[in-house]
Amino acid sequence: MYCVIYDGNCNLCVSLVQLLESLDRGTQFQYVPMQDEATLARYSISSQDCEAGMIVIDMQAPDRRWQGSDAAEEIGRLLPLGNPFIQAYRALPGAKAVGDSIYAVVRDRRYELFGKRSQRYDSAYPLCDGDGCIHR
Repeated sequence: MYCVIYDGNCNLCVSLVQLLESLDRGTQFQYVPMQDEATLARYSISSQDCEAGMIVIDMQAPDRRWQGSDAAEEIGRLLPLGNPFIQAYRALPGAKAVGDSIYAVVRDRRYELFGKRSQRYDSAYPLCDGDGCIHR
């Protein structure tokens, strides 16, 4: 199981989480919005950590984490049939650097480019761990 930490106020981020929810249906991914500071604190993640972009945590080994464009790639790799596409992307000279740059621009301007939600989105597949499920 993997935990995806996303911006619950970002229209783009929420749309991508909803797409993942429809594809995965909670099989591999559970979700926590970046605005849920109490839950994030249990994994030693601060709001400042979240400024570098979404985070994916391997819940079987919580020290194994990916952030930003690396997190997006890890999600893609884990999806059915996604791994060959991620491998091809990584094999293209310069593609990773370009992808990282695009991710950073979108991350830093996401509200300007895609808008900000008036209410935080909480996933239908919240994080369930040893302390129970997070329902807001």
